[in-house]
Amino acid sequence: MRNPLAIVAAASLLGTVALTGCAKAKHDGTSSGGGPTQITMWTHSAGNPGELAVYKKIIGDFNASQKKYQVVQQNFPQGSYNDAITAAAAARNLPCLLDMDGPIMPNWAWAGYLRPLDLPTSLTDSLLPTAVGRYKGKVYSAGYWDAALSIFARKSVLDKAGIRIPTVDKPWTLDEFDAAVGKLKGSGYKTPLDLGAADKGEWWPYAYSPMLQSSGGDLIDRGAMKSADGALNGPDSVKFFSWFQQAFKNGWANSDGPIGNQRFIDDKVALSYTGVWNAKDALDKVGSDLLILPPVDFGKGPKIGGGSWQWGISSGCGDEQAEGARAYLKFSFQDKYLTAFADSQVVIPATDGAAAASKYFGANGSLRQFAVLSRKFALARPATPGYPLISTTFEKAAKDIMNGADVTSTLDTAVKAIDTDIKSNNGYGN
Repeated sequence: MRNPLAIVAAASLLGTVALTGCAKAKHDGTSSGGGPTQITMWTHSAGNPGELAVYKKIIGDFNASQKKYQVVQQNFPQGSYNDAITAAAAARNLPCLLDMDGPIMPNWAWAGYLRPLDLPTSLTDSLLPTAVGRYKGKVYSAGYWDAALSIFARKSVLDKAGIRIPTVDKPWTLDEFDAAVGKLKGSGYKTPLDLGAADKGEWWPYAYSPMLQSSGGDLIDRGAMKSADGALNGPDSVKFFSWFQQAFKNGWANSDGPIGNQRFIDDKVALSYTGVWNAKDALDKVGSDLLILPPVDFGKGPKIGGGSWQWGISSGCGDEQAEGARAYLKFSFQDKYLTAFADSQVVIPATDGAAAASKYFGANGSLRQFAVLSRKFALARPATPGYPLISTTFEKAAKDIMNGADVTSTLDTAVKAIDTDIKSNNGYGN
């Protein structure tokens, strides 16, 4: 089981490196002895034996299926992976195949270190929309899975409090949610809601910007991708963050921790806003009493975050290597491999066929609800090279507001930081 969120701040370092070079990274994998052309492949999966076992199977099957190419894998711990990519970019020695967290792909594409995937549209169209990374109308990355968020609850607790159980077709409105949390606090839960606020980094925009978007705000104006003004600090955003701040003032939620889902498991909170990566443990501990609920509708329709780890081809690949990398990726997206990833990592398969075969996400699977939520409510983070700065700026602003800062002025300051970054990078080409 894995938490699919990555720390994206290091991507901004890659962007800085790219600006100093503005040249393609060269990596020549041609065999000198007339054997197969080597395709170098880097993953962030060191220390994750379940995930590595699936990669080993795919690579072994691909290498055995033909004699023209040989994929050679190197694995890094997730915590040091972005640093390794940054160093390789500076040395113009990127691998041919590399994985990346979905929202940082536009930064890497803008920096010139990725080439379009050029996979068949029949393949990319078969994937969850949030498992495909698009930038300026081209597909640069694609993933085998996605993650999804939900509200965990116990049916017995909601029934006892007389609270309606929401459905995908009729989720809680914000008024209903507020009333439910108030009832749960009144029933004896000192802190009825765990929003995950003890966490840090990419969790903040992944978890809370969908609430903002459900309210009518956003991280940036997605139409032009040139400014956050009016999106992050407009009336709908002010309204959402006023609610967010009040949730902590009211004692509905806190940032005390621990990170994860343990307070829900221990029945210290009644509602837990968390991800699919915590679902199997919750199911094991709570059993049939566990409810996997849809997100709250803050007024403009429910939303959850989308976009996890995806694969790309570096611009340093020569044409022959790139063709081999493309052949490997096409081979790797077979449903059987996607199902293997899903069931070993408890992540949502990117195709309907893989989901149907999954013991967790198939029609009768205990975690099927997450596949439904992902398909219906997931929204990718903005596809802009400026996302790393947007991510850290949003985190700071949201934490300051949580801790009592003035909502309007804090959002205005965040907008100024984002817009200044965009202008200093000449609009990132927009």
